[in-house]
Amino acid sequence: MCTYLTSTEKVAGTGLGAKGWFPIESAVVYFDHPQEAPVEHALCIDFRAGGDDPGQRVAVELDARSARTLAESILATLAHDEVVALGVD
Repeated sequence: MCTYLTSTEKVAGTGLGAKGWFPIESAVVYFDHPQEAPVEHALCIDFRAGGDDPGQRVAVELDARSARTLAESILATLAHDEVVALGVD
């Protein structure tokens, strides 16, 4: 069953593709059938540059447990005293 749960967020960063580093301007997050991951459903994240060039895209497919673990790790890292002391958002 497809969920069609999709969100697109503006982000600022860089990604490494086949042609080298490129700016990341958006992240598309969805939960659906993966293209390659060996699971029935996956949390998929496409980090994209501003254009439609597929060479400027980084795609990730994670099983639900891995996605939760990664999200918790990201939040814990950003909440760490050393990061908070930097005053970055």
